[in-house]
Amino acid sequence: MPFQKVQPEKLSDAVTKQIELLILRGILRPGERLPSERELSERLGVSRPSLREAISDLQDRGLLSSRAGSGIYVAEVLGSAFSDALVKLFASHQEAVFDYISFRRDMEGLAAERAARLGSDTDLQVVQTIFEKMEAAHSKRNPAGEAQLDADFHLAIIEASHNVIMLHMMRSMYQLLREGVFYNRQMMFRQRTTRDTLLNQHRDINTALQARDPEGARAAVEAHLDYVRTTLFDLKKSERNEQIAKQRFDHEQAR
Repeated sequence: MPFQKVQPEKLSDAVTKQIELLILRGILRPGERLPSERELSERLGVSRPSLREAISDLQDRGLLSSRAGSGIYVAEVLGSAFSDALVKLFASHQEAVFDYISFRRDMEGLAAERAARLGSDTDLQVVQTIFEKMEAAHSKRNPAGEAQLDADFHLAIIEASHNVIMLHMMRSMYQLLREGVFYNRQMMFRQRTTRDTLLNQHRDINTALQARDPEGARAAVEAHLDYVRTTLFDLKKSERNEQIAKQRFDHEQAR
């Protein structure tokens, strides 16, 4: 018979599994500092030696890292999705920008559909809270704040879709976006007309999500990213035209 004796689980193994799941589910984020050893052992209800054994195991596997005099952190694992050479290649070729937006359109449309269907009430409250912050930043005309909240809003939808593979993949993609690898998002929020349109599009997405309308949420995300693509294309075209105009002007002055 295929039965074996049940072995009691070591406390350190139980701690390891709990921290693993928190990282896998995106609750503990890359770069986030864990509580102190004393506090964490009290929260988990285990001895410090058991906690140290679990932390050591997670460090050996690259999920946690130690910083001298600072503490234990969730490892910065996002950067491993793309090599440095590939990141530089993305930054130097414009076609990568538009492929990136197309990829986001497909993935985030699916995420919005799943979030409307599978997200908990608390998930949707998070999305609603971030949208209200976007409205506040908009009224203060804060492009940097709006750009940051834009990323937070979209990531909250991905988190609400409850697909851990999509979550970690898209977090990696958004990290590159925040670092300006693809384009400078703030420049889109500096134009009043564009800012108003973007806020209204985010409102449409949020409204569909709160109504638990999967098809409407997906359509709203796709319409939003189609607009981002068109606007970015026009901005890049305007920049190129201005460079040509300056060359003409310099040449005319030199004649």
